Amino acid sequence: MDRAYAFYTEVLGGTEVMRDGDFQGERIHNTLLTDQEIEARVRRVNPRTLGVPDLKGGAQRLDVRFIQFDNVVIELLQYRDAEQPTGSGAAFAEPLDKMSPAFPRMMHICFYLRDDVDFNKFITDLEAESARRGMTQVRANRVATVTTEEQRRAAPTVANSNSITEGKSNGWTLIYCKGPEGEQLEFVQALGPVKRVFDNARAAHLKVASR
Repeated sequence: MDRAYAFYTEVLGGTEVMRDGDFQGERIHNTLLTDQEIEARVRRVNPRTLGVPDLKGGAQRLDVRFIQFDNVVIELLQYRDAEQPTGSGAAFAEPLDKMSPAFPRMMHICFYLRDDVDFNKFITDLEAESARRGMTQVRANRVATVTTEEQRRAAPTVANSNSITEGKSNGWTLIYCKGPEGEQLEFVQALGPVKRVFDNARAAHLKVASR
């Protein structure tokens, strides 16, 4: 939790809304984990062997923090063993490795960069600041073909983003990046023709919604 909190507030600039924690018991366990409990029973295995925390029995607890980014709020969750301190300490599970658009049905968080942001410099600064804090999982993809981590780091700055210059997405720039816990992040910027498309769509939506 401490590492994720530092990333989303100190590195990316979000603002804490509130925090709560030490959630446990049958109601919260069932609210969050019913599907995984059923799946474990279908497989005839103990849910704990699948990494499902035991909030019902209280062996594990859940802590939450809410981080504000303009009109989006991100909720950070940490499952921890009951003896660990609230909001920090060792997490119950390892960070995920397979959180990528390479794997179907994976989800991601997308951040929109302002028009005046230098996209490639932003990625360089993001990786450098994260590395300075020991957040070694924060790694952005490159548009150049690389086959090793050393080559990825050595790629030129212009390889930090994919700028689309034709078709309906003309003006769209994007890159995918891993967060500190292995979560998949996307950063995008919309300029020129594609920005006008989205601005017009938003204006039309607001006009209909106001009726």
